[in-house]
Amino acid sequence: MLENLLELTPDIITAIGETFFMLGICLTTAVTLGGALGIAVYLTAPGNPLARYRRFNLTADAIINVVRSFPFIILLVALSPFTRYIVGTSIGPLAASVPLSCAAIPYFARLVEQTLRDVPRGVIEAAEAMGASPWQIVWRVLLVDGRSGLILSTTVLAVSFLSYSAIAGVVGGGGIGDLAIRYGYYRFQTDIMAAMVVLLVVLVQLIQTTGQYLARRADKR
Repeated sequence: MLENLLELTPDIITAIGETFFMLGICLTTAVTLGGALGIAVYLTAPGNPLARYRRFNLTADAIINVVRSFPFIILLVALSPFTRYIVGTSIGPLAASVPLSCAAIPYFARLVEQTLRDVPRGVIEAAEAMGASPWQIVWRVLLVDGRSGLILSTTVLAVSFLSYSAIAGVVGGGGIGDLAIRYGYYRFQTDIMAAMVVLLVVLVQLIQTTGQYLARRADKR
């Protein structure tokens, strides 16, 4: 096993780089677009500052539910034409980043919405009583009071989509999953498969530990 791993060291390093490339793109997209969507859904919910935009809330909520209900492997295949149109190919790490991002946006939007619901209602009402605008409530109340939960939500997103990036390897998406499939499944090298599983476990532990540490530091309660 050690001999095989040493022989495949360049491929393993490349696979790790491809995995973090895919993860970086989908996390950046999810935090920016999904975060904004989650805040908008929260603000337009009944009883919140922008509740008058109820139609937007219902539409966005339905879209989030529909996209999140798709198994990722089906979404990966269904978005192949769109992926090919966007990046010119349907294989490789860059191509896999498209369906990963599409799945991550509603996933993180829901996490953000649920996190913001945990912010004490009294704090928001106090800000409204002092004449704060919805924008000020978002930046000075919601994101400040909910920062610890938002960090944990980002951690959950990163861990979940690390495994999703491995699924992308099934259709030639590259990364650790692709290496595990090519060597561990097609070539029956179970030692390589086991090594890739251990590598994924280690990465998950590093992400989870880092996220929990940052969340504890950000929690000022």
